[in-house]
Amino acid sequence: MPKQPAAPPAPASFEQSLDELEQLVVRMEQGELSLDDSLQSFERGIALYRDCQGALDRAKLRVNQLLDADAPESARPFEGDLHDPP
Repeated sequence: MPKQPAAPPAPASFEQSLDELEQLVVRMEQGELSLDDSLQSFERGIALYRDCQGALDRAKLRVNQLLDADAPESARPFEGDLHDPP
């Protein structure tokens, strides 16, 4: 029986985490938070960063699997930056 492809991570979840992380950074850079609030924001930011990094790692693995299902570790990365026009 063929394997079912793994479901990709939900983009909205990644986008929401990234947006919240950006908002935390802005609030912390303003320097108006108390020490306790700063520490809580820092802890939350670390958790969000790890969530985002995990989502990116899963996406990279999925791309590698799609490029070469038999040997995903040997798949070559895309050329250029995804944000640059061709």
